[in-house]
Amino acid sequence: MQRTLLSLAVLATLSLSGSPAAFAQSPAPALPTTANASGTASAATLRSGIDLQWQDTSVRPQDDFFKFMSGKWLATAEIPADRARYGSFDKLRELSEQRSHDIIDSLTTDKHLKAGSNQQKIAALYASFMDEARADKLDIEPLKATFATIDKARKPADFPALVAHLSQLGVSLPVNSGVGQDARESTTYAVYVSQGGLTLPDRDYYLKDDAKFKGFRDAYVKHVEKMLAMSGEKHADKAAADILALETKIATIQWSKVENRNPVKTYNKLDMAKLAELTPGFDWSAYFAGTGVGKKVNYVIVRQPSFMTDLAKLINDTPVDVWKTYYKWKVVDAYAPFLSKRFVDEDFSFSSVTLRGIPENQPRWKRGVGRVEESMPEALGELYVAKYFPPEDKARMQKLVSNLIEAYKQSIETLTWMSPETKKEALVKLSKFTPKIAYPDQWRDYSALQIKANDLVGNVIRSRTFDHQRDVARLGKPVDRKEWGMSPQTVNAYYNSRQNEIVFPAAILQPPFFNPAADDAVNYGGIGAVIGHEISHGFDDSGSQSDGDGNLRNWWTKDDKENFGKLTGALVAQYNGYSPLPGYNVNGALTLGENIADNSGLSIAYKAYQISLGGKPAPVIDGYTGDQRLFMGWAQVWRGKARDAETIRLISTDPHSPAEVRGNAPLTNLPAFYEAFGVKEGDKMYVAPEKRTTIW
Repeated sequence: MQRTLLSLAVLATLSLSGSPAAFAQSPAPALPTTANASGTASAATLRSGIDLQWQDTSVRPQDDFFKFMSGKWLATAEIPADRARYGSFDKLRELSEQRSHDIIDSLTTDKHLKAGSNQQKIAALYASFMDEARADKLDIEPLKATFATIDKARKPADFPALVAHLSQLGVSLPVNSGVGQDARESTTYAVYVSQGGLTLPDRDYYLKDDAKFKGFRDAYVKHVEKMLAMSGEKHADKAAADILALETKIATIQWSKVENRNPVKTYNKLDMAKLAELTPGFDWSAYFAGTGVGKKVNYVIVRQPSFMTDLAKLINDTPVDVWKTYYKWKVVDAYAPFLSKRFVDEDFSFSSVTLRGIPENQPRWKRGVGRVEESMPEALGELYVAKYFPPEDKARMQKLVSNLIEAYKQSIETLTWMSPETKKEALVKLSKFTPKIAYPDQWRDYSALQIKANDLVGNVIRSRTFDHQRDVARLGKPVDRKEWGMSPQTVNAYYNSRQNEIVFPAAILQPPFFNPAADDAVNYGGIGAVIGHEISHGFDDSGSQSDGDGNLRNWWTKDDKENFGKLTGALVAQYNGYSPLPGYNVNGALTLGENIADNSGLSIAYKAYQISLGGKPAPVIDGYTGDQRLFMGWAQVWRGKARDAETIRLISTDPHSPAEVRGNAPLTNLPAFYEAFGVKEGDKMYVAPEKRTTIW
């Protein structure tokens, strides 16, 4: 399972100005002149890396550290009209997006590109998206062949092959399948089968009686009706009501996001005979023939068995014509962004304005960059790193990773709640972590992908089919441990439990995460905490169930598992108490893994920073000690705000806590923060020592 720093991550280069706060605790010692642990210039030439201009010094850091660091920004910054949220992450994503656009733009004007090269395909793909006039002329025409395929279905027995075909086109349907490492035999690829089929963000949008969710449902029916009418559906009003009713039934039988976080509960290995018994009437042979899997496997891993059983009954109990209209709707929904302006506008009106509160669509060039990013991510990434990533930054990152691993090792060795037996296993797993930094060692081959400059929908279909076929082609082959799950130009990071790897794309290795011109403290508070965050995913409530080879295996003693459960339970309770929007509390169980990673990642980053100092005193820069600047570096990374509709969506669907919670909550559990800023009983950030949660 892949665990990311963010579900949607984006960052920024920040200016450095302002004055030191009055609570700086000690006079500045003489600055050392030797190179620091990251190998950067002498400390005398280094900046703090802290953006002081947005501090609100009327807010005490002991009361609300997030607002202390970003209060002026929160009071004055406006979320751009084409975004649901905005902050330091988003600014950095804008930088990556602009750089990608500059690369693409240079290719579109190059008359000497080799036919069939990645560069030529990127230019052609982008050109096909930017040809809005052709999209308007074609309107719904590019989808009619797919509609005709759906119309050929006459009975439920025809659906498995149809679902398989539509899935290859990137259409989200109740049955999803994909190829990944077997979670209990990580040296082997296996087929996973999982639930799907909803159009609204989560099952809560269908099932909750909350007035907001009822409003979303009402708007959804009107949206479906309008989209189907534009597609040629004669009875669009009835069809829309039928689709909401059907999707509500699908939502009722789906597992919750909290249930889906359990890697053991969602691992159900079944041979083909048992799979058939699980879903009476659903022809898996036809389905897998349609996906291209055929008879390449003799077992599958079903993530939600009860859903599949209930779905089989729902398929047979629902009129065929309702299912066919639903399939057409799902195709329209999946391809609306690539059709004529009337489809694009209506899709944006509901999906972005209604569901997320975004008033204005992105410029077409940004959406075009996104299309290239989805279809040919590593082809674009190879050009990106060649132009924008300094090779020396990779070496500096390797040093940071080394210090974080050592800090984690020391932390495990000194845990008081874990037995020597389990510690030994944890240290073995830690020793097997594989870091990947900036970009892959080998790039993906796109030679078989066909791109045409005058066929946008065709390009989308072919690129999605290409990805599907590449996925299936892995079956029976050795696991590719060099493969990346993110492109280099992505502002994010992740942990992959089946590879036991931590991955940091090039685009995140920039300020405020990583600043080569800044003193180490801010880098440990930024990218150091990110490294610690991703390592911690290997030891969160989900990742801790896999061993160092990436296999699901219980390596815990019974007592240690119980101790771990008590600690994680306390963290769930803590985060349940945060309410970023009145009436909408953080779901501590849904966000548990990310909250463990935030708390442990920051704690380990602090320890690694102490290791980097080698026993020497940290310089005081801008009037702040090294420890203070580390925590300030952490808080400025999470600077951000979101529209109310987006906050509701994220609380319902996102395993990450909101920005202000991430900026503050881990600090309240960390003794070093109390010492650095003199937090005492009576301060709003104060939590009694016996109620603080420290896990790793």
